[in-house]
Amino acid sequence: MTNNTKCVSRFALAAAGLWLLLLSEMGLAASVEVTDPWARATMPGQSVAGVYLHVKSTLRGRIVGIKSGSAKTAEIHSMSQENGVMKMRKLDFLDLPAGETVALEPRGNHIMLFDIRKPLQAGERIKLTLVIEHDGKKINVPVTAEVRALTEQH
Repeated sequence: MTNNTKCVSRFALAAAGLWLLLLSEMGLAASVEVTDPWARATMPGQSVAGVYLHVKSTLRGRIVGIKSGSAKTAEIHSMSQENGVMKMRKLDFLDLPAGETVALEPRGNHIMLFDIRKPLQAGERIKLTLVIEHDGKKINVPVTAEVRALTEQH
């Protein structure tokens, strides 16, 4: 076998491995469906915003992170009422049971954007990325959320 043949064979193996990895990533991303993503418009000077959506995964997994160019940081939060007081807590992850729709809604689990870069105005769209883990593999799921007016109920 010549050096050129060895080089081509190694390249073909590397390309095939990369192709299989990409197919695997695409398959994992296809297992996640995000519906009705939206964010509430903010007031001038407001530095935080909430984002809401429904996510369903055909595979058991969990949301382990959120990324957004619209804010310095993004986190998953829960809200609960304790002794008549609403409390909000950061969650390190949010489970996605296989085949079930998980709702991120006002007054429940939701996404918080901190240090937003500019006020969110009704009619705009913001981009987010959900980082989802399935069996130790992380995938990025892009989401575009519609910004809705403060008075608009969902």
